[in-house]
Amino acid sequence: MPRLFTAIEVPEEVGLILSGYRGGLSGARWIDVENYHITLRFLGDVDEETAQEAAYLLGKVRRAPFEVTFEGPDAFGGARPRSLIVKVAPTPALIELQAEHERLMRRAGLAAESRKFTPHVTLARLRDASPRAVADYLGLRGGPPGLSFRAEQFVIYSSRDSVGGGPYVLEAAYPLR
Repeated sequence: MPRLFTAIEVPEEVGLILSGYRGGLSGARWIDVENYHITLRFLGDVDEETAQEAAYLLGKVRRAPFEVTFEGPDAFGGARPRSLIVKVAPTPALIELQAEHERLMRRAGLAAESRKFTPHVTLARLRDASPRAVADYLGLRGGPPGLSFRAEQFVIYSSRDSVGGGPYVLEAAYPLR
């Protein structure tokens, strides 16, 4: 069974700029730049029939390309930080695209996503990073001023079970038009 998710790819030139955040935080396992993406909907481990239905339904999405803008670094996990991220501005176009993916995946028979959509790019998984070290790290880094790109497509990626951060395999790409 493939483990699937939908996403917007981060272009290489933008990924290289974001990679400037790498380093300086003990306990961080940095994600390879070529695996930077914005997850829209995690499908999980699905059978082949569900994967095909999801791919078919996603092919019906008709949305215009839009700007993706980065807001700055942050962390997920509160008192026990688990991921270092760069936040993405939750524009109406991005929120609507994600909501459509959610509706379509429910139609394909998947359970509703339990987590609130928070658009971001994961830069590192954190293991044993103290909250103080993460706060200090974030305090020393500003946001990526004016960093944005035009999303021209969304994709379906597959990943290996229990290996966070890639490598991801591009299974399908859908143009925004």
